[in-house]
Amino acid sequence: MKRIMSKIGKIFHHIGSFFDKWLITPITKLILRVMDFFKGNAKNIDRIAGKKSTLIIVSLLLAFLTFIVVDQESNVMVDQYAEILYNQPVNAVYNEELYVVEGLPKTVDITLVGQRRHIFLAKQSPSKGVSVDLTGLTPGNHKVTLKYTQKLKSLDYKLDPSQVTVTIYKKVSETRSLTYDILHKDNLDSKLYIEDVKLDRTDVIIKGAEYKLKKVATVKALVDVDTIPNPKAGVISLKDVPLVAYDTDGKIVDVEIVPKSVSADVTITSPSKVIPIKVVPTGNLAFGKSIKSIDTNISTITVYGEQEAVDKIEQLEVEIDVKALEKDKEYTVTLKKPAGITELSVKTLIVKVTIDNSITKEFSNISVRTENLNSKYRVQALSEADQSVTVIVQGSQDIVEKVDASSIIPYIDLENYGVGEHEVEVKVKGEDVRLSYSSKTKKIRIRITEK
Repeated sequence: MKRIMSKIGKIFHHIGSFFDKWLITPITKLILRVMDFFKGNAKNIDRIAGKKSTLIIVSLLLAFLTFIVVDQESNVMVDQYAEILYNQPVNAVYNEELYVVEGLPKTVDITLVGQRRHIFLAKQSPSKGVSVDLTGLTPGNHKVTLKYTQKLKSLDYKLDPSQVTVTIYKKVSETRSLTYDILHKDNLDSKLYIEDVKLDRTDVIIKGAEYKLKKVATVKALVDVDTIPNPKAGVISLKDVPLVAYDTDGKIVDVEIVPKSVSADVTITSPSKVIPIKVVPTGNLAFGKSIKSIDTNISTITVYGEQEAVDKIEQLEVEIDVKALEKDKEYTVTLKKPAGITELSVKTLIVKVTIDNSITKEFSNISVRTENLNSKYRVQALSEADQSVTVIVQGSQDIVEKVDASSIIPYIDLENYGVGEHEVEVKVKGEDVRLSYSSKTKKIRIRITEK
């Protein structure tokens, strides 16, 4: 032990001797020489320092040194630069199969502060980006700090926001039925109609926080007409049709849907039918005038639309206003599409109306019919006079003379009538729209009873 201590003592002795010889002794000698110099030349130094030229030189040297120091500091300050990196994605680390995280921003803004060249290098060099580690956190509210990893240490950075409060929920799942919606349907060729859509599955799984799953009212596949290449009649297959969950108000609910998309077979048809055009005059002509003829540039038209609407329509009625008309007139009518009809083969119709002097003719003892009577009732006239009426037909002589009494239909509309005795207005209709029809007897009396 004594030998070891002796060796350690010798080592420290050699170290002390080294510093004494090469550092302490030379510095001490230098200080003594400087002090001796100033003591021996004190008067000369005072005389030199008192001269104006000396003061000027010293002032210039000090000013020059001050300028250099300030210039260096200003260069450092001027070279400081800030740049904002907007919408940088945030990567959260947690068990996505077990938990749902809310309150975490998808992106943040990063402010980089430093010299321009450093900021340039930072933007070019790879970075791990913005991240937050939620591993180990349990369901509930947590205040977490976002981190930005940048290799260059010469830069300062600030995240906006840098801290956020997140809520962690347990992830649950449910099975829901799948329906579909057709988007941009009006962009489809008006002669085409989407008859049916068949999805490759009827249900999906939704995952998320329990309270959000309770909000989901329906899950729909969004079949977008704009994604159909060259739409035409037939069956078209679409892939990657997106799925969306909605609440009862039609707002999107942010939940995970498995799978994220489906495939769909879209059946496109082009239902059509050729139907006659019927021109119907409205309004009363000038006194003593009647319509002799109604001619159109076309007599039929092709309609396109939903199959049910196409099957139901028998003719296209076109109204023209002949109120106070007393001479021939030509009409250009823009055709309107009936309900369920998406396209007409012709957009406008030209109608020529020829006017003639009017005559009248009476047709007697024409039986009165009933319309719109409820099936649980029966009706009978209260007298023989209430069973038939005389009808006055007015129009051009050539047309009136050819009228057949069987084409004249006097009737009463009983849609809103119930059990009891009623006095009902008599209406008249006929096959020829060029003629006007009226009953000499304006009202008849009837009795309605239950069957």
